[in-house]
Amino acid sequence: MRAASLPQAPSYKPPSLDSGPHPHRALSVAGTADTEPQIVEDFRVHIITWNVGSAVPPDDITSLLGLNVGDGNTDMYIVGLQEVNSMINKRLKDVLFTDQWSEVFMDTLSRFGYVLVTSQRMQGVLLLIFAKYYHLPFIRGVQTENTRTGLGGIWGNKGGVSARMNVFGHSICFLNCHLPAHMENSDQRMEDFESILQQQQFEGQAAMGVLDHDVVFWFGDLNFRIEDLEMQVIKTAIDNNKLPLLWEKDQLNLAKDSETVLEGFEEGPLKFPPTYKFDVGTDTYDTSGKKRKPAWTDRILWRLRPMAPPSNDMSKRSSVSGLTSGTRVTQHFYRSHMEYTVSDHKPVSSIFTLQFPYKVDVPLVTIIVEDEWREIADAVAKFKITPNYARSSWDWIGLYKVRSLFLYCSSFGALQLYIQ
Repeated sequence: MRAASLPQAPSYKPPSLDSGPHPHRALSVAGTADTEPQIVEDFRVHIITWNVGSAVPPDDITSLLGLNVGDGNTDMYIVGLQEVNSMINKRLKDVLFTDQWSEVFMDTLSRFGYVLVTSQRMQGVLLLIFAKYYHLPFIRGVQTENTRTGLGGIWGNKGGVSARMNVFGHSICFLNCHLPAHMENSDQRMEDFESILQQQQFEGQAAMGVLDHDVVFWFGDLNFRIEDLEMQVIKTAIDNNKLPLLWEKDQLNLAKDSETVLEGFEEGPLKFPPTYKFDVGTDTYDTSGKKRKPAWTDRILWRLRPMAPPSNDMSKRSSVSGLTSGTRVTQHFYRSHMEYTVSDHKPVSSIFTLQFPYKVDVPLVTIIVEDEWREIADAVAKFKITPNYARSSWDWIGLYKVRSLFLYCSSFGALQLYIQ
């Protein structure tokens, strides 16, 4: 569609198509006396986890996504939801139409130049991955997996869904989990997590499990609780901002000292109050007859391969970690969003910068749309293939759903098409 007809997206300026995969990027040079200098690029990832408690989405999620204060430099959004409404009538409708939560994230992010790269749902556990449209040619090898752990592996109300991909030549895996509830099930949570890791194996020439990736992000309603402290002690510590007293009794923090499956996983300090359990519609911790103790059930962790073991002292943990190959991960913040009250959980988010040299920065295929394209007419496009590209009968064209920006149609559109 001609530029004059493009609607304006708030605070977002699309890059020139010939500006390459990293317009306006922060660059640095890494190398030693024995190695060639490499240009290291910043790739910013924004991760959200939220147990939505079967609620309908709120009207506005811009603050959750940081779009109200953002600088437009987030390259990829990863959204992990738990307890998305999975009643039978609702699931049948979602088979035919996009579910409400996916829709609200797509509607919001598409106005800023993001497209849905992939999604995976297992009953109420939903994973959505969005990226800037101009990164699509460099996101390859996308695969998804899911593992049921409810009722001994029969039911999908608990378990994990994941997506793996190569981003500019670096392998990344995102794992969204909903683990068993209740104080006494800490060991079961660890067993389920280990089962998820064992069962999730991705296909292809470089077949690998979750932990075989360069970078792993693990998040979700992990359901770990605060041990050995009475309700009033926990609430007093929260009210007086004495959160380090609660860290010492956090089950996940304690498990890192004894569970080998957690080796290498890092987490930023928990400087926000516990995100569970609230009276719906309020910022008040549970006043029902059950009176659940507040807990940090909703977490975001990361792991790099290989890496130095993290410090056991949570208050001294660094928000920066790196691979021996030169990849570096920096956590910029780790926070909750108290303003959202539709669920008995508060959403949690974190922004990371991945710094690595781009191993892949040339598209395999370049699609050229030569004329205006409207959905009521056929579209004709040409494409150019890199000389070393091996054609396959499995090649496919990806048509990504975009709204309000670039090519504006009532259903589908894109400024360019991309082949992965």
